[in-house]
Amino acid sequence: MSTYKEIKGFKVQTLASDTAASVVSTGAWSSGGSLNSARGFLSGAGTQTAAQVQGGQNPPSSTKALTEQYNGSAWTEVADLNQARSYLTGAGSQTATIVAGGYNGSTADYAVSESWNGSAWTEVNDLNTGRSLTNAQSGTSTAAIVFGGYDESPPNYSTATEKWNGSSWTEVNDLNTARYNIGGAGLSTAGIAIGGVVSTPATSAKVESYDGTNWTEITGLNTARNDVAAAGPYTQTLAFAGATPPASALTEFWDGTSWTEVSDLSVARQTSTSAQAGSSTASLSVGGLTPPGYMTTTEEWTTSSSFTKTNLGQVYFNSGSNAFKVTEQPVPGGTWASGGNMNTQGYQLFSIGTQTAAMRAGGYGGPPVGYQGNAETYNGSSWTAIPAINDSRSNEGGAGSGTITAALIYGGNTPPKTANVESYDGSSWTEITNINTARSSIAGVGTQTATLVFGGSTPPSVANTETWNGSAWTEVNDLNTGRAGGMGVGDVSTAALMVGGNPDATYTESWDGTSWTEVNNLNTPRTNVGGRGGTSTNGIIASGYSTAYTTNVEAWDGSSWTEINNVATARYGIGGQGATAGASVIFGGNTPSSDPAGTTTTEEFTASVTNATITVS
Repeated sequence: MSTYKEIKGFKVQTLASDTAASVVSTGAWSSGGSLNSARGFLSGAGTQTAAQVQGGQNPPSSTKALTEQYNGSAWTEVADLNQARSYLTGAGSQTATIVAGGYNGSTADYAVSESWNGSAWTEVNDLNTGRSLTNAQSGTSTAAIVFGGYDESPPNYSTATEKWNGSSWTEVNDLNTARYNIGGAGLSTAGIAIGGVVSTPATSAKVESYDGTNWTEITGLNTARNDVAAAGPYTQTLAFAGATPPASALTEFWDGTSWTEVSDLSVARQTSTSAQAGSSTASLSVGGLTPPGYMTTTEEWTTSSSFTKTNLGQVYFNSGSNAFKVTEQPVPGGTWASGGNMNTQGYQLFSIGTQTAAMRAGGYGGPPVGYQGNAETYNGSSWTAIPAINDSRSNEGGAGSGTITAALIYGGNTPPKTANVESYDGSSWTEITNINTARSSIAGVGTQTATLVFGGSTPPSVANTETWNGSAWTEVNDLNTGRAGGMGVGDVSTAALMVGGNPDATYTESWDGTSWTEVNNLNTPRTNVGGRGGTSTNGIIASGYSTAYTTNVEAWDGSSWTEINNVATARYGIGGQGATAGASVIFGGNTPSSDPAGTTTTEEFTASVTNATITVS
């Protein structure tokens, strides 16, 4: 007898509680107890229920030595710092804290450090490089790092990193990008530097990670900002507040791979701090500055429960509830958010990849307006130009196969209609064996070495279907109805959907590896369909042209289409990709206002992972 793992690829695990890929997405901010003294530019340490803040300023000319502690409901004043200061950095707990640097009212390159033992502050060895305007809170009272900041000696912006061992500071490898008003979290051996002010542009989305020796640039914030506060370990970091400018209420979550926008603070604020030892599931935003002035307010970040990260589709037996569970993405509940803009306007694009590793190639638009050969890749936050394709062309169906390092594009309009196929290896495009029938408005799915292409216009609309095995194209069973401008949905050449297109713009057919079968129609007819994501049994399509440019999005559950949340901008001829229906991206396209150049806009669709009880025999 086969096991579930042998059939589905997942092992059934036994657990005592429900798990989900991330419950951080369920978190929210709520009011906490107010500080006794309003201030900003302060530093913090501790946890959500045992926190401490120290220093700061209010008004701008008045630095503070005040220290306050939080018990989860109220703040209490304790012993002051020896040296009043603002713009300082700190790390540790409520009973063991290290603070360093800052602005003392006269100098911005203050180097004095102080240590807290739970009852009093003691001056300890100074920083090697005095600085202020760094909120880089990474580590503990005996193992911390301070990085970046501002000093009074040009060029002012600092890359300097220093490591604290409990008794002295040692200079170690610098940040890659000089900046101040920087946020930080994590440990001295696994830290993260977030945002800040750099020379160009003034406010940055740059993020770097520290491995105990070197800094490495990683995926940037979705929204550039400085004065950002942060909490949690390197792989589970919450970044919040700051200045874009102006003051921001934005909160983003880092899962070790990418940043996701989650619930905003109730009040926008900058120059606030956070409890460094807090986590992405239980943190604080304390004080800060927002019009009309400095604040006493505290907000508490709380998620529904602790979590263990699992793979989507993971199956387990919940011994607490005596039920089998599965992690899934309820696609109808997903929402759209803005992503980074492409560098070049365009529509009728070839598209490849996933939400965080997508590609557009070719298309039509500009300026100058015309058939395009340019290509770009998307990392989940920004687009980067890559080598152009050899044969400039457009395609109304967004066809493309593979990944951003092993891609395939085929057919299209040059004009005339072309049979040309090009392969991308991560560095260059190569022309390879042509498809058998030259056509534009073609659809396709699969990989670089196992692809299915179907439909299109020669003209007229055709039903031709071909497969690619890595060396040759073979004609196989045709669609039941020839069409152009439809969309292929699926991730493998043996299971796909053909959706919409002319002449019957609601029509859907399903491919089982051998033949096409008519299945349930779309709710909204459309051609020049875009925004594919997911598989032949769990996918989405977005936008297109109906009686006008449309914002409509529909999800396929293996048997029928359901209308779900619309995109923000009506358009047709868009590119779009997604590894799952619940994590997709669309880009480019044409709108009445952008015609004939096309747009650069990107939108991302995300559905949270949840748990569902499943019935088994």
